[in-house]
Amino acid sequence: MFPLHSPVPKRVLHDKYFKQAKREGYLARSAYKLIEIDDKRRVIPRAGKVLDLGCAPGSWLQVLAERTGEKGEVVGVDLKRVTEPMPGRVRTLVGDFTTMDPTLLMGDDGKLFDAVFSDMAPDTSGHGDDFLSARLCQSVVDRLPSLLRRGGASVMKVFEGGGTPELIKRCKGCFVEAKPYKPDATREVSREIYLVCKKYRPPQTPNRASSGTGSPPPPIEGWSR
Repeated sequence: MFPLHSPVPKRVLHDKYFKQAKREGYLARSAYKLIEIDDKRRVIPRAGKVLDLGCAPGSWLQVLAERTGEKGEVVGVDLKRVTEPMPGRVRTLVGDFTTMDPTLLMGDDGKLFDAVFSDMAPDTSGHGDDFLSARLCQSVVDRLPSLLRRGGASVMKVFEGGGTPELIKRCKGCFVEAKPYKPDATREVSREIYLVCKKYRPPQTPNRASSGTGSPPPPIEGWSR
């Protein structure tokens, strides 16, 4: 006989990716999401300059350092400090990227980044999280003209929902390619997907985030990894 009520699926915290991360020295299972995305879409430039928004605890920094190689440059920014040791070519800052001067992120050479990554998420409440997540990604796109070089790539996590179609439409307007992707390492119960964008086309006129005049876009409160 079959049970009258099927049990509610439990969220598996210590799954194979969690255990694999422990075994291979990654700080979080999210490392395998970026590894799969790069394996499939080739978004991490070898010997390139890359930016990781919301970088703590540092698993994506580890992957970016590995894949850009000895000649690469990796910059991360987060509201929280990255406490684990990182390779010498990784530089981290503590602060809010939505209000931070882009020149602090770019460093002494002043060169724009070859790729910008974001695994950020809003502080979740269970109500309207998808719109908050999309708004956070929109804030990233607002700032790309002052961060990302022409032809560069970007990967952003977003909670699939009401704000996603508008975000994808906007990204298709400023990238030659912008497609959603859900890595195998993403938990089945999760609504998160990754918007993988390639071949950036900056706007002809500076937006508020890159212009020296006008008010910048409002900061997003409560973003986290």
